[in-house]
Amino acid sequence: MKVLVIGLGGVTNGGKTTLAEKLKKMLPNCDIISQDDFFKPESEVETDERGFKLYDVLDALYMDEMVKSIRNWMKSPANSGVVTEEPQNPCNNRKNTEDVYILIVEGFLLYNYNTRVYQPADTPGYFDGHVWPMYLKYKNELEENASNVVYLDGTKSQEELLSCVYSDIIQELKKLREGNQEVTA
Repeated sequence: MKVLVIGLGGVTNGGKTTLAEKLKKMLPNCDIISQDDFFKPESEVETDERGFKLYDVLDALYMDEMVKSIRNWMKSPANSGVVTEEPQNPCNNRKNTEDVYILIVEGFLLYNYNTRVYQPADTPGYFDGHVWPMYLKYKNELEENASNVVYLDGTKSQEELLSCVYSDIIQELKKLREGNQEVTA
């Protein structure tokens, strides 16, 4: 059994969750872990000098718990509750992917250790004054320290982005499968 972990990162409200959910419907043996599920309670999130709750920083998240969840999934993906039903994509070549379990991890600060609706709504100036600068800061750190990152063009339609990402995942699954054949041959 092999696992493929796919990270979907990007700015808050950039479509990561939507893309992950659509991919899960198309891919066999696929599960999602969302960074949004690891926010600390509001009482534990710091406030800046302007009164903004600082949700878009690593300290607002239980990142150790998220990493633990990912590692636990990787140890036993077959027992994680992954749906193994046939994907909705009839073009899927199931025989090339049946022995690979896929985990999509999505969030705004994945690489630095969403569609979210805020209640109450963001205070005016919060996105420009905090969310965007924090995103750029962590994006720059990612570019300095990571490889194999594919950037998506946010001006394309959801369907185009889904098709592009799905195609890349299928290619990675084929590489994993071919690697397995080389080992057993």
